[in-house]
Amino acid sequence: MFAKVLFDLPLDTEFTYRIPKELESLICVGVRVNVPFRSYSKIGYVVEIIEEYETDYKIKEIKKNVDKEPLFTNSQIELAKWMSDFYLCSVGEALALQIPGGKREKVFSMSINEEDISTREIDELSKEQNEALSILRKKESALYYLYGVTGSGKSEVYFRFAKEIIKENKQVIYLVPEITLTHQLIQQVSKRFDQEVAILHSAMTQSQRLSQWLKILKNEVSIVIGVRSAIFAPFNNLGLVIIDEEHESSYKSSQTPRYHARQIAQHICKENNAILIMGSATPSLEAFKLMKENHIKKIELLNRVGFGLLPKMKVVNMINEKGIISKDLEDEINNTLKKKKQVILFLNRRGYSYYFHCKSCGYEMQCPNCSISLTYHKNNNSMVCHYCGYKTKPIRICPECNSLDVGYRGFGTEMVEQEIKSLFPFVNIDRLDGDVAKDKKNMFSVLDKFKKGETDILLGTQMVAKGFNFPNVELVGIVLADSAMNIPDFRSQERTYALVTQVAGRAGRFNSKGKVIIQTLQPDNRAIQNALNNDRISFYENELKVREETEFPPYSRQLNLVFRGLDKKTTDEFSQFVEQKLNNLNLVLYKKNNTNVEIYGPNECSVFKIANNYRYNILLQHEKITYCQWLVKKALEEVKIPKGLYIEIDVDPLQII
Repeated sequence: MFAKVLFDLPLDTEFTYRIPKELESLICVGVRVNVPFRSYSKIGYVVEIIEEYETDYKIKEIKKNVDKEPLFTNSQIELAKWMSDFYLCSVGEALALQIPGGKREKVFSMSINEEDISTREIDELSKEQNEALSILRKKESALYYLYGVTGSGKSEVYFRFAKEIIKENKQVIYLVPEITLTHQLIQQVSKRFDQEVAILHSAMTQSQRLSQWLKILKNEVSIVIGVRSAIFAPFNNLGLVIIDEEHESSYKSSQTPRYHARQIAQHICKENNAILIMGSATPSLEAFKLMKENHIKKIELLNRVGFGLLPKMKVVNMINEKGIISKDLEDEINNTLKKKKQVILFLNRRGYSYYFHCKSCGYEMQCPNCSISLTYHKNNNSMVCHYCGYKTKPIRICPECNSLDVGYRGFGTEMVEQEIKSLFPFVNIDRLDGDVAKDKKNMFSVLDKFKKGETDILLGTQMVAKGFNFPNVELVGIVLADSAMNIPDFRSQERTYALVTQVAGRAGRFNSKGKVIIQTLQPDNRAIQNALNNDRISFYENELKVREETEFPPYSRQLNLVFRGLDKKTTDEFSQFVEQKLNNLNLVLYKKNNTNVEIYGPNECSVFKIANNYRYNILLQHEKITYCQWLVKKALEEVKIPKGLYIEIDVDPLQII
């Protein structure tokens, strides 16, 4: 007996191994095996068993099985093949992405807080919620979008419909964009679905993920909740997928294969005749266009539920302000705290100071491995690169001109925390950003304290901007709304609008007294003004016009190639060589189909060097992504990639950096 084995490697090859007699009863499709590969041992995935295999060379034997029972089915193999074609990766890479890496099961405990009022089931739905459920029950479409303002009760609609799907003996996947939100969702779902719940997210150990994965395979659960990777849950009777906060970029993977959970969801729903429901107060422009063209059934929720009203919003021009916190925001924080209510402050920059510079010659302290400025972190008195993790001590003398007139420019969450503590020395303040979130227990502890009212002010990055339902929050302060605007990206306005609207949505969800202060250096910016006036239609219609005129997505599709290598010359020359191949194939495409793919580059990436790797990119653009995929696939088949050089392929990129 022989086994066809795939590996988590960029190789489009199935490797054949002999199954020893003593392992024949243990090796089957779906198990992982330990096998000799080149000069070392490697774990592979068995995708086929064959009885005979003729070859003129000696076939190596499987050393041992990793799993006692199958960990994946033919459905996962077929999905991996589809992902391989669409995202231009190997089948082995796509399969490895789906499956947990643990070897032993470890129980994942879910603690339930019975006193949490924000997770209790609502007795009576609003008129809009009932209408939304009625539309869903008709099942006249496979794609729905709950387009509702923040606090309009989208989650309650999800839960009610999910319960009805489960009563039909079908299964549900519920996705959220951040690990922090799964903590809140566990509380809600566990109470409603009698503990028939599995959790999948990256804060769990691989052994805990394996335990949850096997529960799903054995049909012991009816609903899975988690972040992006939970879309791969191995259900055999899927009936519904929910993607909450659909607009979030965290649904897109930043590592090969660079999949988008929304695209995977659409594919698996089609394969399983399941329903896909997406929802957000700020849909992606792609989703808005599809709703406008009736390709997705839109269900609107225009009002907040219960006693909640949309918060009153005010823009503060920071040009004439001296400190980080404006007088208006300081006064509102004081008023809110006097009422024993809570405050959320948002800034999408971690660290103390954004960069170090010399006031005499303009020198900036940059990472030696990346073409990016180092960020000062006061807590551990170090300059840190947020790309490669490089750390060093701050300097007091400029290395370029020996000037002592050196300092820091810009500010991050640490500096804001320091200023807030000096302004409000007797209140409890917590910070939640990427530095705090490295310790998952600490991250959840910060959230629990804030939910229980033990923390007065919660300061954070985008982790606090999404989906949270804190009943006692009356004030939200956006410390600087400009961070997303200054990125050279055609999506910057869309991101700014979404971020301001979503952060503002955390205020006044249970009453009519919510307030939002938006601090900015660009008060007349269109995205900020549209968010201020809750004028979502104007924002989306204007943004669509701009995209159509410039032929940017959603009026085209893109594929980005990034070439990275330690040798600058080799990387540059190879990217130019590939560009020539692409142009030659583009001529073939034109003659064959009378169509032409736009090819831009190769150019230096905006962050030219990361971890000592030089980076060049080529961007392909066309109305149909299939033409871009065909060009790249054919071009890479015809070239040999130099040793030490890597190509990153990003289909439908959300960011080009």
